[in-house]
Amino acid sequence: MIDVEDLIALVRNYNPRTNADMIRRAYDYGRRMHDGQFRHSGEPYFTHPVAVAAILTEQRLDDATIVTALLHDTIEDTRSTYSEVTELFGADIAELVDGVTKLTNLQLSSSASKQAENFRKLFMAMSKDLRVILVKLADRLHNMRTIKSMRPEKQAQKARETMEIFAPLAGRMGMQWMREELEDLAFKVLNPEARTSIIRRFVSLQKESGDVIPKITADIRGLLEKSQIEADVFGRAKRPYSIWRKMEEKQLAFSRLSDIYGFRVITRTEADCYAVLGLIHQRWRAVPGRFKDYISQPKTNGYRSIHTTVSGRDGKRVEVQIRTRQMHEVAEAGVAAHWSYRDGELAVNPFAVDPGQWISQLTERFGEGDHDEFLENVKLEMYSDQVFCFTPKGDVVKLPKGATPIDYAYAIHTRIGNSCVGAKVDGIRVPLWTRLKNGQSVEIITAAGQRPQATWLDIVATGRAKGAIRKSLREEDRGRFVKLGSELARVAFEHVGRKVSDKALRTAAKTLGLADEIELMARLGSAELTSREVIEALYPELAAKGPEMIEPTRAVLGLAADQSFRRANCCQPLPGERIVGITYRGQGVVIHAIDCPALEEFEEQPGRWVDLHWHLGQHPPVYSASLKLTISNDAGVLGHICSLIGQQKANISDLNFIDRKPDFYSLVVEVELRDVEHLHTLLTALEAETDVAQVERWRDLARKP
Repeated sequence: MIDVEDLIALVRNYNPRTNADMIRRAYDYGRRMHDGQFRHSGEPYFTHPVAVAAILTEQRLDDATIVTALLHDTIEDTRSTYSEVTELFGADIAELVDGVTKLTNLQLSSSASKQAENFRKLFMAMSKDLRVILVKLADRLHNMRTIKSMRPEKQAQKARETMEIFAPLAGRMGMQWMREELEDLAFKVLNPEARTSIIRRFVSLQKESGDVIPKITADIRGLLEKSQIEADVFGRAKRPYSIWRKMEEKQLAFSRLSDIYGFRVITRTEADCYAVLGLIHQRWRAVPGRFKDYISQPKTNGYRSIHTTVSGRDGKRVEVQIRTRQMHEVAEAGVAAHWSYRDGELAVNPFAVDPGQWISQLTERFGEGDHDEFLENVKLEMYSDQVFCFTPKGDVVKLPKGATPIDYAYAIHTRIGNSCVGAKVDGIRVPLWTRLKNGQSVEIITAAGQRPQATWLDIVATGRAKGAIRKSLREEDRGRFVKLGSELARVAFEHVGRKVSDKALRTAAKTLGLADEIELMARLGSAELTSREVIEALYPELAAKGPEMIEPTRAVLGLAADQSFRRANCCQPLPGERIVGITYRGQGVVIHAIDCPALEEFEEQPGRWVDLHWHLGQHPPVYSASLKLTISNDAGVLGHICSLIGQQKANISDLNFIDRKPDFYSLVVEVELRDVEHLHTLLTALEAETDVAQVERWRDLARKP
């Protein structure tokens, strides 16, 4: 455990005028309050608050935040009280400690409706004083660093909560280093096999090509010295989770992944940033589409930097970030830079964002209505990167990466979004699903009587647009959803041996935080709520018996009572994927994945499209999907791969060789799966095998739907 004088020394490194006496008193008080308490590892409990305080010194935070870290568990876990902390350390610190205590008591990984309500409370606490969440993030970081001492099920719960909430929140606040470490620590718990595989392959790559980081760093430094530009250059390999996420997003094998190395150039002036960019682009070939200028268009959390990806030494792609020292301080501390000290004074960094302004920007579009929509909006906003578009008058509209003209329309006004029928980008008419890019000028075309379409939900990227579309659809289709929800409720109650009644539904609605039983049935019918959640709200002991297995004949919601369905052979959609139906006369409805290219031929036939959703819940492993594998041509490899597929609870229904070479086979394997999550688990397991050179989902568009 860090001694109090060592902790004070850490603070004095950046704040020589620190109130050392107050830190000593807080240290002594916290140690006395936690005396006799121990962590799961067997260490004295007070080692944890001290470690949290030490993490916060790395961000050069003020004395009040350091003292709050030392005391953050006293009110919750000891005989200490709010009034006593106020008397000893002042009202401001007591308020901060109380705020952290309230955050700790929020069950952010609870049921969806409760989680949404608690998420709103989290943001309310943040809006009062953002230092509360800084302490909570440091608390979570230390807990994740020492998570091995917890029970396995507790580890999994904390890791999921970290991955879904705290890591993206740290990233949204500009604390990218913390986000990356939190993600990787959670990844180590949630998918240790995949992480170990990536590390193993990375070590093999270093053995084959040597450590390229010092070589490329030396290349960049030499380039700068020749041009007499003063700058610091740092290089590093990206973390295992960052590499794995890129593999998942791009569906690439590790061997085909390129930019696994990142480099930073820290300059003295903004002009030097652009000079360095020019030198790097002259020396190496820039990768098209991989350049971002966050200096001229900074992120809302104050982040400024130039990002570019180039084909560096030996053709390896590397990402280079270029920024000044002041920009780097904000990039490291994010919103926390507002409280950073240097030489005993609050560091006046022109790029640091005012926390009050930042939190208001993050929440300004979140209405006081639906808790679930608030939760979705917050999560979307936390994960989003930004693009900047212009109105015909030249005003800037900020949107998340991947936004479409529909998102743009709703960003201007809900009325414009609801009545949108088309869009022009840079003067040219474009489809509504077009992804907008930085610097484009967008004009929305509206028409009276137009209403949002259900398919828009799969097109838009912003929480505001999704919420407005859902609200409009609920109002338009409410009667149909209520009727369908009533039938789903009846079946769900019969399944657990209970009879549905208005009183039971009213009680369930109240438990789930809904207005009444009509709202409950509307949510149930629109697939925003599952029948299992309703049963859990009333009869948790019955729901605990295990998830209801959804029969394949009723796996899809949104069909008329007399409509049958089948999955398209071309794209083989799985439960959990976004889907749409196409009607065929006399053949019912054929279900396609929303991104299936075969849908293009039906664009001019909107009357044949049916908005569908998979039933949420446990599906049986009967849905076929094809995988294309390239494997080593060695004895026993094929048998081993088949056994591995079986270990993942996937049945092989067909197998065809498409290419045979002396050193490898290419084959298509058809497997039966539960859902898209089952598919991703299987792909990860196969990807980790050394005998598998490549594996990908195989969609044969030549097959008839």
